[in-house]
Amino acid sequence: MNADMSLQLQQRVQNAYEDKTALAIIGGNSKAFYGRAVTAETLSLADHTGVLSYEPTELVITARSGTPLKEIEALLDQHGQMLPFEPPAFNEDATIGGTIACNLSGPRRAYAGAARDYLLGCKIINGKGEILKFGGEVMKNVAGYDVSRLMAGAMGTLGVLLEVSLKVLPKPETEITQLFNCSANEAIDKMHAWSQTPLPISATSFHDSVLSVRFSGATKAVNAAVDNVGGEVMENAEKYWQDLKEQRLDFFNSDKPLWRLSLASDIESLSFEENPDDTFYEWGGALRWLKSDESAETIHAAMDEFDGHASLFRHADKVNVFQPLTPGLMRIHKNLKTAFDPHNILNPGKLYPEL
Repeated sequence: MNADMSLQLQQRVQNAYEDKTALAIIGGNSKAFYGRAVTAETLSLADHTGVLSYEPTELVITARSGTPLKEIEALLDQHGQMLPFEPPAFNEDATIGGTIACNLSGPRRAYAGAARDYLLGCKIINGKGEILKFGGEVMKNVAGYDVSRLMAGAMGTLGVLLEVSLKVLPKPETEITQLFNCSANEAIDKMHAWSQTPLPISATSFHDSVLSVRFSGATKAVNAAVDNVGGEVMENAEKYWQDLKEQRLDFFNSDKPLWRLSLASDIESLSFEENPDDTFYEWGGALRWLKSDESAETIHAAMDEFDGHASLFRHADKVNVFQPLTPGLMRIHKNLKTAFDPHNILNPGKLYPEL
């Protein structure tokens, strides 16, 4: 059935290529809020499901792109394993294809790596309707330019993901989260100092004068780390990190536009950050969630000054979503788009109007 679906999807793309008809690629539609709006015929992968192979001893799983994320995580959990980048789902219908297409990672990302880092290979349909396969199912197969990882974060603009192969890791034996009351600058200083040590930190966050630090690993190592840094043990820590990942914390319950800022962690508050409570720090300070009514131009200009990047994560405005690219980077993006999707039929304008 799913083999037939691959051919059906391929035929749809081939027809769209011949007719120059745009397609809006949709999986579980759990991240429809993210990125620019696409006006086009829907190409759904929600029924293209199934785990194709999973070898717990090899730490690799391969699945069709429409496979629900929750099913993959449940299967891995049965074997004491996990997706190391801790992906957010945002609703029950999230798929593994959408997870990779958006390249979104959770609290563990700064310490374990991003979704892109664990993508070993993939199979796609390009904008001509050709089925292409990149990478493999082991790290040694990823030689030369790793084309498969271009698909992570491309949001369907380069190809329709059919299958993905991902590296997985064992779940940690023990996890403990410690709390510290401090200022934002003190929190960043602590996180910087600890990053220079072998402490088994797997997540950090700071908001409302509270620094939360999660330690993961062997029980003996975690207990030694907790004894070393001190702090107060967080109760219900697993729920906290899950709610942070899925943006269910009170901080995210706001009508203000939510910006996702990536910048050097040692940069102090930005000029337009009037209320400290409107900023939430993750990833050792390198990721900041900002609630702000400031214009996109103001925020982008600040990011340019600090060599950072801003994305309008949640808001009705579907125009000024991503940080404008420099002319050189835009030229590279256009060349890639032309190579993979010459008639610009796959999620046109999802990232930038020029693409």
